[in-house]
Amino acid sequence: MTNVDRSLLNPAELQENCLEQDRREFLIRSAQGMGTMALASLLGGNRLTASSVGNIEPWGGVVNPHHFVPRAKRIIYLYQAGAPSHIDLLDYKPKLGSMHGQKMPDSLTYGQQMTTMTSGQRLTILRPQYPFQRYGQSGQQMSTLLPNIGSIADEICIIRSMQTEQINHDPAHTFMNTGSIITGRPSLGSWLVYGLGNESDNLPGFVVMTSNTKRPGGSQPIAARQWHSGFLPGRFQGVQFQSSGSPVHYLDPPPGVTLQDQRNLVGAIRDLNTSRQDMVGDPEIATRISQYEMAFRMQTSVPELMDLSDEPQYIKDMYGTEGADGSFAANCLLARRMAERGVRFIQLYHRGWDHHAAIRRNLKACASSVDQASAALVLDLKQRGMLEDTLVIWGGEFGRTPMAQMNSTTTGTSTEGNEGRDHHIKCFSIWMAGAGVKPGFSYGRTDDFAYDVSQDPVHVHDLHATLLQLMGIDHKQLTYRSQGRDFRLTDVHGKVVDKILA
Repeated sequence: MTNVDRSLLNPAELQENCLEQDRREFLIRSAQGMGTMALASLLGGNRLTASSVGNIEPWGGVVNPHHFVPRAKRIIYLYQAGAPSHIDLLDYKPKLGSMHGQKMPDSLTYGQQMTTMTSGQRLTILRPQYPFQRYGQSGQQMSTLLPNIGSIADEICIIRSMQTEQINHDPAHTFMNTGSIITGRPSLGSWLVYGLGNESDNLPGFVVMTSNTKRPGGSQPIAARQWHSGFLPGRFQGVQFQSSGSPVHYLDPPPGVTLQDQRNLVGAIRDLNTSRQDMVGDPEIATRISQYEMAFRMQTSVPELMDLSDEPQYIKDMYGTEGADGSFAANCLLARRMAERGVRFIQLYHRGWDHHAAIRRNLKACASSVDQASAALVLDLKQRGMLEDTLVIWGGEFGRTPMAQMNSTTTGTSTEGNEGRDHHIKCFSIWMAGAGVKPGFSYGRTDDFAYDVSQDPVHVHDLHATLLQLMGIDHKQLTYRSQGRDFRLTDVHGKVVDKILA
C-alpha cells in the first residue's frame, strides 16, 4: 500500500493500514539491524565494537589493571637503522684480530644463509676496526668509538645474543617493529598505546622522528608501515614528527582561519561523527573524532614542544645541539621533552649504518653522530628522576658478518681499509637502560668469531615479551581479534628474559 491520507480512511481501512505500516516498519528495522550486525562482522568482529567504543576513553588502554606491576611507563627506542656492526662496537672478539685475512672455518659458514652480496666470496675474516676497552666499574667492553656510551656503562644492560629471522633490511625492520614479516600487523608502539593508553592529552601516544642529517655510507628508506597500527584502530598508529620545519604537515591553520573558527569546525565535525557512530558503531569513526580533536590541541602543544629556547645552554651542550635542527642529538632532546609530557612510545630512527664498504671510515662518522646524544639522554633522564620509569633501547635490525665483504666480486679482492661487512642474522647486540633492567650488566654470549650465539639466545619475540612485561603487560594476554582469530605481538612465541630484569 502506498502512503495515503489516513483521515480519508474508514476505521476498518485505518486498522488495515496501521497493520501494514507496522509490518513494514518491523521489516525495515529488522533489515537495518541485520545490516548493522553484518557491518560489525565485516569490520572484523574487533574488540572495539559498537557496544564497547563508547566505554573506552579516546586514549585509554584496555589493560586495566596491569597484568604485572609495571616497571616502565614509557619507552624511548633509539633505532639504529641499517644495522650497526656488533663486532666493531659492542661484542669484542680478539680471535678475529689474530686470524685477520684468513678464511672463516667452513664448519661455521657451510650451508648458512647469506645474501647474494657475499655468498660467492671467499669469506675472509675482518678484524675489529677499532680498539675496545673496559668501561665503568662493571668493566663492560665497548669500542673506543663509543666513549660517551662507555661512560654510562654502569647504567646499561648489553644483550649480545640477539637473533632475528630476516636478512634484508625492510623485512627485518618489519619483523623488529611488528614481530611479523607480514606487512599490515600493528607495531610495538601501537600495541603499547592500545594496551596502556596515552598519558598526554595534547600529544599522540606514539611519536616517530627520523634524523635528517647527512649520513655516510648511504641510507635505506624507512617505510611508514613500520609505525602503522595494522588491524588496530587507526588512533593507535604512530605519528611522524618532521625533524625540522613544520613538525606535522598541515597542522598550522590556513590563512584567515581563526582559532575560534577551527574550534567551531571541529565541534561540528565531532557532532556529525558522533551521530554516525551511534548508528553504525564503526571503531574508525571514534578514531576520527579523537584525531580531529587531538590535531586541534596539537596546534598549541607541538610548537611548544619543539621550541628548545627554554632549555638551559648546559643541556644543549650536553646533547650536542643548539636547537631542533633535525639531528639525532636534537631528536634525543625532543624525546626527553616528549617523555616529560606523557608520550608513551617514542621512536627515533637514525639511518646510515649499512656499511657494505669502507666500514672503518663510515663507522666512525656514524658512531660520532649518535654517541654523545645517546649517553646524554640516559644521563638527563637520570638527573630528572625519570630513568627509573623510562626504558631506553639502542640497536638495529640485525648484525654484520665477521667476514669482509669484498668490493669486487669479479676479482675476489678488496682494497685494504675499504672493506665492508654484510648483513648477519645469527647474532647481534643491543643495549637498554632504565626502568626494571639490570644496570652495568652483560647478557648472552657469541662464539669466538661473533658468528653465532653460544649462550642465552634472545629472539626478537623474546625481546618483545620482555618489553611488554616491563610495561606491566603479559604478552600472552594482550590480544586483538581480527579476521576471526586473536592476534598478539609475539604471535605464538616469546619468553621473558628474566635474567636481565632488576
